[in-house]
Amino acid sequence: MRTPASIAGHPIHPMIVPIAIGGFILSLVFDIVCLATGTTTPWSTVAYYTMIGGIVGALCAAVFGLVDVFSLTDPYTRKIGFTHMGINLVVVALFICNAWIRHADASPSGAPFIMSVVGILLLVVSGWLGGKMVYEAGVGVSGAEATTGATAAPRATHRQREA
Repeated sequence: MRTPASIAGHPIHPMIVPIAIGGFILSLVFDIVCLATGTTTPWSTVAYYTMIGGIVGALCAAVFGLVDVFSLTDPYTRKIGFTHMGINLVVVALFICNAWIRHADASPSGAPFIMSVVGILLLVVSGWLGGKMVYEAGVGVSGAEATTGATAAPRATHRQREA
């Protein structure tokens, strides 16, 4: 099922999502380094700014994800899409609150660290749901059958299409 939010047949949402995921994961990694070493400089600052990058990436990806989810016609897949979206909105809200708390004090200890861990765990669940839509329903996959468990049909090469 092709997505309307695409460039040259390539869905935009999965192109931007790694920015958010990478920012959030790196932020947690830098928090762990900060807590493990007891050294806040530069780790807490880098964690804060990678978190901000993750938030910006997530909000950009959300725009295209919203277009994609409203284009879904199968009720089961659409339900998964809205669940995926809801979890991601919770993740972004957690990281926005986390960044707000850190704006005054960049220390990752306590609530900010717990919020980061919970956010990453929720990202895992959301990623699983996103994969379920792609690999089971063929969302964003050109030429895929939209039935559960279907595999994508082989795509014709450029030369085969011209013939």
